[in-house]
Amino acid sequence: HHDGGFASHVQVPARWLCPVPEVAEPWRLAAIADAVTTPLQAVRRTGLAAGDVAIVVGVGGVGGFLVEIATALGARVVAIDVSAHRLARALEHGAMTVDSVTLDPKTARKEVAKRLGDGPADGWHVFECSGAPAGQLLAFSLLTRGGKLSIVGFTPEVVPLRLSNLMALDAEAYGNWGADPALYPEALRLGLDGRVDVAAA
Repeated sequence: HHDGGFASHVQVPARWLCPVPEVAEPWRLAAIADAVTTPLQAVRRTGLAAGDVAIVVGVGGVGGFLVEIATALGARVVAIDVSAHRLARALEHGAMTVDSVTLDPKTARKEVAKRLGDGPADGWHVFECSGAPAGQLLAFSLLTRGGKLSIVGFTPEVVPLRLSNLMALDAEAYGNWGADPALYPEALRLGLDGRVDVAAA
């Protein structure tokens, strides 16, 4: 939304830049500037760590990268989507998957618990990346005691929620508009190390 978007050179504040080593096709790193750093910020805000449960609702572009980041951190990842193609990609990147095409929130919760087996039943980190009202309702319904909900997807629709669930479950909720450019170096390392497949965006 600024002049110069099609120019060969654009002047920008240095604080938003990070050094990039020479790579064969630098354009393949373009996803780092938003599609990778946005989910990385969501992960950092919730404090997701190795061994934690990360449930990602909507595993398209941003959600798909969130799956990869969470897996790279050593979390137990469950991917939920209506697209078989997206779920297959999440499976390739280490996630357990739940197809939500015909599932209501209550049944989906049981399916997630089934995938986790003996995993922790409380303190789940739920990341809503679908940007769809149904996805946001599903994500909210998956909150557990002491859990954390991160809203990464956007919808202009009004979504009816019982916010008292946050109080009753002693849970936390986070918004996530874009990402802090300070995360660029970390996101770049994840891409260059091969822990996040930025070229597949």
